[in-house]
Parts: sequence; C-alpha cells; structure tokens
Amino acid sequence: MNSQKLLRLIISGLVIVTIWKFIFSQSSNKGTSGKTHQTIQVSKFWADQQLNLDENQEDPEKNEHTDGPVVQPVDKNTIQSNQEEFEPDVSDNTQTDPLKIVHLDLKGAAPKVTYLKEIFPLLASLGANGILLEYEDMFPYEGELAILKSSFAYSPEDIEEIKSLAKQHKLELIPLVQVFGHMEFVLKHKKYFKLREVETFPNSLNPLAPESMELVQDMLTQVMKKHREARWFHIGADEVRGLGESEDSKRWLETNNGDMGRLFLNHVTAVGKFMTKLKRGIKLILWDDMFRKLSSKSIKESGLQDLASPMIWDYTQNLNVKEIGDYISKYEEAGFQGVWFASAFKGASGIDQIWTPISHHLNNHLQWQKVITSMPQYKSVRFQGIALTGWQRYEHHTVLCELLPVAIPSLAVCLQTLKYGSFGAKAQSEVQRILGCEIQLSNNECKGVSFPGSDVYQMVKKISDSLESSVRKIMKSYHFRGSFSSYHRKHNFANPRNLAFFKDELKKLMDEWDSFLITFQQVMDAIFYPDTLEEWLEENVNEHIERLNQMVVDVERIIQLNGQPKAVSLVN
Repeated sequence: MNSQKLLRLIISGLVIVTIWKFIFSQSSNKGTSGKTHQTIQVSKFWADQQLNLDENQEDPEKNEHTDGPVVQPVDKNTIQSNQEEFEPDVSDNTQTDPLKIVHLDLKGAAPKVTYLKEIFPLLASLGANGILLEYEDMFPYEGELAILKSSFAYSPEDIEEIKSLAKQHKLELIPLVQVFGHMEFVLKHKKYFKLREVETFPNSLNPLAPESMELVQDMLTQVMKKHREARWFHIGADEVRGLGESEDSKRWLETNNGDMGRLFLNHVTAVGKFMTKLKRGIKLILWDDMFRKLSSKSIKESGLQDLASPMIWDYTQNLNVKEIGDYISKYEEAGFQGVWFASAFKGASGIDQIWTPISHHLNNHLQWQKVITSMPQYKSVRFQGIALTGWQRYEHHTVLCELLPVAIPSLAVCLQTLKYGSFGAKAQSEVQRILGCEIQLSNNECKGVSFPGSDVYQMVKKISDSLESSVRKIMKSYHFRGSFSSYHRKHNFANPRNLAFFKDELKKLMDEWDSFLITFQQVMDAIFYPDTLEEWLEENVNEHIERLNQMVVDVERIIQLNGQPKAVSLVN
C-alpha cells in the first residue's frame, strides 16, 4: 500500500507540473504574439499612420549604398514594413505584351472621378491597357504631409473608385510620385525650404539634407498603402535642376572627385531599395534624362539596373531615332533588363498651348513606332511598354496646357497609330467610328465630335478661334477707330451719332459671349474642379471679356453726354 500511495503521489505531482507548464506557456505565447504582430501608433516619420509590424521584416530604411547620401538614423520600429500591409503580393508573372499607358498629369486641371468613369472605357476601346497616374498635389496625403494636398485633392474613396474603374476596364494602374526633381509642389512650402537643393528655387530636393529621405519615404509609403496591388511604380527623378549647388552637395563632391553622376545615382538607388523592401516584387520606373550623360559603367556600379527600368522620353515630332537607339544600347550595356518609352499626346508643343496640334503628336508617334520596330536587335533588353504622356503643365508653377477633353482626338489618333503601326485608312476609320467625328489632320480638328467631354472640346475651339478675333474685329471698324479711341474714352468726348453705328453690334457681341460663357462654365463644372475653371478663364478669357465689357460701359456713358466738350485734364 505504501508503494502504491507513493506512486499515486508521484503521478499527481507530474500532472500538476504539466498543467502548470501548459498554463504558463499559454500566457507567455500571448505576450510573444503581441510583440511579433503588433499595431503601433507613431507620430513622426509615418505621419500618424498605423502600420502592422513584423519582427522578421527587414528594415527598408537601411542605407545599403554605403557611399550614398547620409540618411539620419530613425527609430527602427517606425520604419519596419510588414509584407502583410501591402498584400496581395505582386506576382512575378512575365509580361508578354508591351503596355500602352495613358499618362494623366494631375498637377493642374485634374478631372473629376465622374469624368474618368466616362473616359476609362473609351481609352480601353482605343487600345490603351494602362494608366500612369501622376498624383502631385491631388493625393490625399495625411499627417505631417497633409500640407501637400490641394484643396480639391481626391479623397481616399475617390482613389478606390479610380482603382475599381481601372480594374473593370483592364487598365493597369501605375502611380507616379516624384522623389528628386520636379518636387515644386512639396518644396514650395516654407516647412520644406530647408530641403531644397538650391535655396531660392523649389525645383529639386537636396539628397543629403538630414530629413530628405524621411520625406520621400513617407510620401511613397502613403501612396503605396493606397495601391497595394500595384505591379509597377514610377518614381520620376527627371530634370533634377541645380543638383550639386547646395553646400551639402558641394562638400560631398569635393570628397568624391566631383562625381555628379554618383550623387544622383546614390539617391535614386537608395529610394529604389526602399521601395523594393516596402513592397516585394514591385517594379520601378524612372525617367531617363538624368542617365543620358552617365556612362553605362557608372550606372551598373550603382546597382540601379536591378531595381528599376528607364523610361526614355522624347516628345518632338522629329525625334532622332538613332539617338534613341544609342540610349537603348547604353542601358542594355548597363544591365537594365527592360526599357520603357514615353511619347506625348498633349502638353508638349507649347507651354501655354490651348488647342492640341494632332499632326505634331501623330508625327511623334510615327517616329516612336520606328524605335519600337527596331527593338528585336537588342538581345538582352526588352521593350516593356510606352506611356503616352499628357502634360497639364510644364511644371507646378507654369500655366495650364490643353485641357484633357481637347486632346482626346489626338490621344485616339496616337493610340490607333501604335495599334496599327501607322495612321492609315484603317486606323483613321477606327478613330472616327469610336469618337463619332471626322479627323481633319490639316486643320488639327475632329469635326462632329460626340465623345465624353466633346462639349468642352467644341467650346474651347470657339473661344480659341473667335473670342479675341471677334473683339479685335469690332475695334477695327471705321467708326470705332475714328470716334472711340482710347483718347476719346479717356476724355468722354465723342459724337453720339458716330457711336450709334457700332453700339448695338458691340452690345450684341457682349451678350452673346456672356450667354456662351454661362454654358461653358456649366460644362466645365461637370468635368473639372472650380480652381481649373477659374484659372482657365483668367488665362484665356477674362482679358478679352473685360475689354469688351468696358467698351460697352464707355459707349453708353459717352452717348449720354450728348457730344459735350471734352473733359479738360490739367497738366502740371
């Protein structure tokens, strides 16, 4: 019995120990789980956004390019990026056919989502299979970056709808965020003056300033969070004006043999590494102009060729095909596996262009077609696609170029040219069928239009052709020139009989334009936000309407004076 009691006692003790270990293990696992996959609230770098953290995720902040710009250390926990955060993961499926991407430049005259809903199916029917969305100040930045967004910026819900529309019409959506040059919309704010490469100019970021990389990473992260499914991401990096002029850059260049190319490559490579860690499998694109003076060796040494593809751009109607070939050869030698091209369907033929010259952009695409045809000769670099750019401004501080609806016929002609390899009878017939108009290349016009936004197209045509000329026409009439000069109006001196010859015509013209512009405002309001209408009228209409209105006021006032003596001005 004693031995049996002892055995039972031992067994009971083992059971108690086992239960105690199990309870302790469960409690311990709860604590570990909280550390492994926790949600934290941060306040500085991530601008009050929440991110899920995974202790096994590699830190995307690390500057792996040891000879690159010095990036100030940041708390590791604030820059961990969870792969789950950006699921679904980007697939590594090989793209078979080159993409035809329509570029929507949102740094001016950004269309409302309701208009995008109309044109996305049109773009797909014309042969496009992607959208390059250059957000600029139209992205709904949050936290510390909220200062960057326009008062009419898209809402998060707008972006979800844009993504849904793109997916519905099988349009690959590629976000574009500038990370180096063309950062005027960021660097115009006093808060970021200290990050300028040139103190007095807002064009380019100082890559060596302590907070520059934090700023870029915050912007990219916020945009990437809204585009988790993106396969491609464009990081800009063109026209880095003034690079090397900051005191930071001068000191760096002094100790690095004046290697401006490496100064540029260090920054974009660091950005590229950050992006590829932020989102596994993401494919990056950069504009190529800053590479053109660099050697293939220096590009290759940077490692950039493993992170991104260059987008070779030229918007001229007589682009040099051989020169483009030289660039392709250089990038192939540098180790890039793919190249993109960039043509233009609008916004590249004049800084203040109102009416899109279709023939100019057609010729540009005919030249690019020659380049595309030549691609089989390059054995180790593949043609990945072409972006048909539609610039809305040359840069953030310049005037508007052609409105998007005005350029739809040009875009249609360019897309069909790429589809058929030329703009022959078949391509022209297809454009006319889809747009419901007759393409007249000699007049750069689409007659009888019926596509989305065609009312804006037609009304801009009338304003462009007739507003200024109609005012000038009446000012050149016999009685106007003889009896209603600026001298007569200044001194309230004219014969009412002479003014009566053009008074009614003048008032009629004013009434016609008033009525027309009321309708114009209504059709513009359906597509654009109020700031676009205000700016476009200020740049293209108001001067002529104000002149016309003032003439009406003056003629009525002077007629009431019944031809009395002129007002005497005293001259000291």
